[in-house]
Amino acid sequence: MKYLVTGGAGFIGSNLVDALIGRGHRVTVVDNFCTGKKENLNPKAEFHEKDIRNLDDIRPLFRGVDEVFHLAALPRIQTSIKDPLPAHHTNTTGTLHVLIAAKEAGVKRLVYSGSSSVYGTQKELPFQENMAPNPLNPYAVQKLVGEMYCRNFTELYGLPTVILRYFNVYGPREILEGAYATVIGIFRQQLKEGKPMTMVADGDKKTRDFTHVRDVVRANILAMESDRVGKAEIINIGTGKNYTIKELAEMFGGPIQIISPKPGETVITLADNRKAKELLGWEPTVNLRDGVAEVKKLHGLK
Repeated sequence: MKYLVTGGAGFIGSNLVDALIGRGHRVTVVDNFCTGKKENLNPKAEFHEKDIRNLDDIRPLFRGVDEVFHLAALPRIQTSIKDPLPAHHTNTTGTLHVLIAAKEAGVKRLVYSGSSSVYGTQKELPFQENMAPNPLNPYAVQKLVGEMYCRNFTELYGLPTVILRYFNVYGPREILEGAYATVIGIFRQQLKEGKPMTMVADGDKKTRDFTHVRDVVRANILAMESDRVGKAEIINIGTGKNYTIKELAEMFGGPIQIISPKPGETVITLADNRKAKELLGWEPTVNLRDGVAEVKKLHGLK
């Protein structure tokens, strides 16, 4: 099989590329290094430094491709609030371009990397796929529109798609600093530099369902292989257990510095993952305590 991975030099995408190549598949990577890194590239992958915002540039790359994993995105809430337009061009227009190129090339299936941020604040927990979306920020809106485009392309053009809503992914190659850093990446980097971990004032109330990147990669592969999906199904990829940010900080150990709350973010996330178990045969294998211990060991933190 020949796969194309957009965002294949990024955090999740590069881990997925490694897994696909490890299984003996041919892989084409499309990335513009906006958030991805050259050192993440697998040397066995065919690489094209292209931008999904330019349809004419990416169209030829889809020819002869069997299936597509679409992970390219500008993946942070706060940057989308500060300036919605660049994120819109990548997350919404870029996704439309990928779908058009996949349709024209006769791709057999596309797996779309969605986000649990589309749930926003809900009255009930855990988050179930049939709940009405409530996006609280431009990034969440953009990821929701991407889902809607996937459904349109399945229903109107017959392009099989699957939508995976990730919950707070962490693990090897996550972004450590800057606008696109993850909270676990930030804590790790702050401790390594001997700085206190910065936590918002409601960190003892704000909870997240943290999902290890290995489990997310496995979900992508199962979504591509399963004969039970392909009709724009929406599937949560989360552990079904959440922790407060304060509990996360305590797992790392070290001093904490309180900072001001950030706008546009929900207080609680928690996945109902029964659909992933039913349709994909997927279950999480890495709990957060073991994942944090792995991160600390990998980077020499005590």
